[in-house]
Amino acid sequence: MDLPSDAFDAVLDALGDLDPNDRLRFEGFAVGRDPDAEDIEDAAAYVLEPGGDDPRTGLSERDLHAALEERAPQVTDWYAFERVVGEFGPRRAFLRWIEDADGATVATRYAALAEGIERAWGQLRVIATVTDRGERRYEVRHVDDAGVTREELAAHDDPLDAREIVKLDEKGRYRPLKTAPTLRRGWVFPELSPRDAYELVETVYPATVANWHREREGELDVNHWRETMARQSGIYGVIRTWDRGEGHEHVNWVAEACCDDSQCLKRREWEYDDGTDLDVDGGDGVFPCREPCSVVVSAARKWTRLESEQPRTYEFELTPSEKEQLEAIVDAVADGRIDEIREADTKEGANRYRARFLRAKLFDEEGNLGGVPTDPTDPDDPTDPDDGE
Repeated sequence: MDLPSDAFDAVLDALGDLDPNDRLRFEGFAVGRDPDAEDIEDAAAYVLEPGGDDPRTGLSERDLHAALEERAPQVTDWYAFERVVGEFGPRRAFLRWIEDADGATVATRYAALAEGIERAWGQLRVIATVTDRGERRYEVRHVDDAGVTREELAAHDDPLDAREIVKLDEKGRYRPLKTAPTLRRGWVFPELSPRDAYELVETVYPATVANWHREREGELDVNHWRETMARQSGIYGVIRTWDRGEGHEHVNWVAEACCDDSQCLKRREWEYDDGTDLDVDGGDGVFPCREPCSVVVSAARKWTRLESEQPRTYEFELTPSEKEQLEAIVDAVADGRIDEIREADTKEGANRYRARFLRAKLFDEEGNLGGVPTDPTDPDDPTDPDDGE
């Protein structure tokens, strides 16, 4: 591996900022200014301390360059993260995580990077590689396009192009939740710099790296359901009326509906309150969810109004198969499987023709199931679900 002049110049700059007795440390060795040198311009101004060996003192700049040339992987690795990526924070932690820089040796990582290190971040497939100068390059594409050649995908080089990619799903529908598993396919960012790779990931999944980093540092601030709903005001203030001291089963329903892995790629860390966990699993996502999001809050507002209705009793006559068919329809809609059910597959309860037959048989001209009209809500009920909609 070559030692780029930029990397060597960065070492000299860093040494110039050190006290004579301090050392710039790399994997397996350290370099510094020779304390016996009169100043940094001294021809023999440097010292190299190999791990376990006697230090080499009185090195000239040429000698230091030759010594670092022999250790180019370690130096370029230092340069990549210290100077190209920059100060420690979410970006640096994320890029180091991609290649396990905090656990594997430089030699091990560079061998892996030569082949390409692959990581998944939500529905993103990130592949990190290294050039013969130690420069990192990143390819990012949809995980489901893993086996597709670059030529078959729409190539981009500006990470901000992702703003258009994330707007709509495969069917052209708006994606209100950026962490929903509905990211469309067919694109690739073939060769990004470290900073651009990080910007792309943050554009596709905003704040996910920052929250992931806070969690790793033990600093993730979690806002649970009760405290989040207590902050709601205006039209969303009605959600507070849903919490009437009867337990938190309703919040389990919300989490099951909105926060399952099939609906959101985040791992839910918020619970009912600081001392009460929900019964619903939080998911397996790599990045955490620290509080109920705007989609959850909006849905909860609607459910608050719907759940305020008083129950009525309705009587319908259904065959066992019709009951099971209604259950199948609800399951298929809830799981987003309607489009997967073929028109010719009438064995499926949610098949379109079977649903149309059930409607023809059981619904009257006004659309009432079993010909039974729906009881109107109480006009004096201040929590009428249609009020203000």
